[in-house]
Amino acid sequence: MSDMGSEKAFHQSPAPGQAIVAFDFDGTLTIRDSFTSFLKWRAGPLRWVQGLTRLIPAVFAYLGDRDRGRIKVASVREFLMDADRKALEAEAERFAAEIWPRFMRPDALATWEDWGRRGAHRVIVTASPETTVAPFARRLGAENLIGTRLAFDEQNRVLGTFVGGNCRGEEKMHRLRAVYGSDMELAAAYGDTSGDAQMIAAAEEKGYRVFNARP
Repeated sequence: MSDMGSEKAFHQSPAPGQAIVAFDFDGTLTIRDSFTSFLKWRAGPLRWVQGLTRLIPAVFAYLGDRDRGRIKVASVREFLMDADRKALEAEAERFAAEIWPRFMRPDALATWEDWGRRGAHRVIVTASPETTVAPFARRLGAENLIGTRLAFDEQNRVLGTFVGGNCRGEEKMHRLRAVYGSDMELAAAYGDTSGDAQMIAAAEEKGYRVFNARP
């Protein structure tokens, strides 16, 4: 079993004293959830409706336990099971190129670019899979990408599980500290849900739901 490899283009280390700035992706840099949008785009209308119908038991389970990771795994198994890694990465590239002009928040992009001009190390920290967010991160010029990791088998096909946990809530801070060290300091963090609360609380500049512009 292996995790995906397209994120290896990131993982740059910040220079000593360089400000680290963390951005949530879905709803913060974008106008809505990117993974759901990708799955719907990839499946097409008929397959999407069929898949949603089969996910009804998982939805009812979520209403009881509020386990976002579990319902995400169910979605991966329904829509991506056995997908080839390279083909999936190519689809993610096409999706990002197609949806970018109507998907990214202008005010969030302006703040992202401003931190870049100021020489910050900018990291996207997202609950969406790194595989599907990587094309957006490359377009943004992100120094790093931390997200949920899809698991692949020896033939590089989607297994329907994750490597590690769903990158949300405290898991975001766990992953940030694993990459940058336990004494990591965030100059700023931006997010839009309770899943970003710990990350925002750890930052000097706290950006909760500060972006609302639409393309």
